[in-house]
Amino acid sequence: MRIEKLCREFDLPLRWTVFPLHPETPLEGRALVDLFAGRMDVPKAMAELKELAGCLGLPFATRTHTYNSRRAQELGKWAEQQGQGDIFRKAVYAAYFAEGRNISKIEELIKICESLHLSTAEALQILDEGVFSAEVDSDWERARAIGIRSVPTHSFGGRTLVGFQDYSMFQQLIHSS
Repeated sequence: MRIEKLCREFDLPLRWTVFPLHPETPLEGRALVDLFAGRMDVPKAMAELKELAGCLGLPFATRTHTYNSRRAQELGKWAEQQGQGDIFRKAVYAAYFAEGRNISKIEELIKICESLHLSTAEALQILDEGVFSAEVDSDWERARAIGIRSVPTHSFGGRTLVGFQDYSMFQQLIHSS
């Protein structure tokens, strides 16, 4: 979509860095109203996000919970090695944001792998042995080092662009760096 278009327009490589938005979230998830108690009107924020996603052509359902994404991030690193990183990220996005599925559950991640024809036996082994744990830890450290505190954050030439922005803002980021 916009990022892919930007990469083509400016002949840029794309590097995904995973980020621990709420790493303390338990595997069973956490209610958004609890997570943001006293800091945000969750129904209003969800309505605004849904409208924004619609404008960007992204599927988005109103969610009530957040889920720990660590396992999905580890499998995402594996999927990248399989040449399936983009399609895996899109499938996880849809499962989480459009379908409200708990992406910390191994069963849900296995369903995603099955739908993409990725080896479920290998996915289970990856998670069981923590094969990509160090890579995810490295990404988390990189995110902290460059000051990422929210998603999405886009970084280029030492400058960052935070949040869902118009395409022209991405172009300005590239031109001004």
